[in-house]
Order: sequence, then structure tokens, then C-alpha cells
Amino acid sequence: MKRHGSSGFSLFELLVVIAIIGVLAAAAIPRFADFRAAAYDSRSQQDLRNLASAQELYRASNETYATDVATLASFTPSEGVELTIDSADQTAFHATAEHPGGHNVYQWDSAAQPALSSTPRG
Repeated sequence: MKRHGSSGFSLFELLVVIAIIGVLAAAAIPRFADFRAAAYDSRSQQDLRNLASAQELYRASNETYATDVATLASFTPSEGVELTIDSADQTAFHATAEHPGGHNVYQWDSAAQPALSSTPRG
């Protein structure tokens, strides 16, 4: 049976749907940026943990900690993470990691407890 009259959506119904999608997008975009920054911060933290493991392997073979990330053959930093070994000797090392898209700078001090700490980016 064929239906007489118009079919489909009216202009008003389409405008209401577009307005609802716009409101939802406006609320979701700032949260997405926060989630993304948290993921970058997690990547920086994990890189420091992996660096600490690689440093312990290096020290077991060389009786001192590495002073340069490139010296650690078993470690490769994640893409975008800026990681530096600030100081290293036979007993301890200090390293810093951050991602330009993250909120924090993370430090690893092997002589401190806890070894991992953070400060907000400034």
C-alpha cells in the first residue's frame, strides 16, 4: 500500500539533531584532550620504569650506571618522549622524562624512595 503525503525528516527535526550533536561534541572535546595528556604522561612514566630496568642490566655488566640513553642497547624511548639521564655514577642515577603533550615532568632518582616523582609542567 502506497502512502500519500511527504516522507522523510523536516528541516526542524534535522536542525534539532545537529544542535544536539554540537552540544555533545562541545562537551566531549575538552575531555578528549585531558585523556590524551594522561596517556602521554603514562607513556613518560613507563619509559622511566623501562629505563630503570635497562640501567640495572647495564650496571650488572659495567659496575656503573650509563650516563647516556644511547649507551643502553636494551632500551628505546617511546616516540615523542623526551628522556634524559641527568646524572649517573656507580651508586645511583637520576633521569627525567616528559612528553610535549603531557601535563607533568617525571623524575627517577634511584637513591630515593619512592624513585618516581612528578612535577607539573611550567
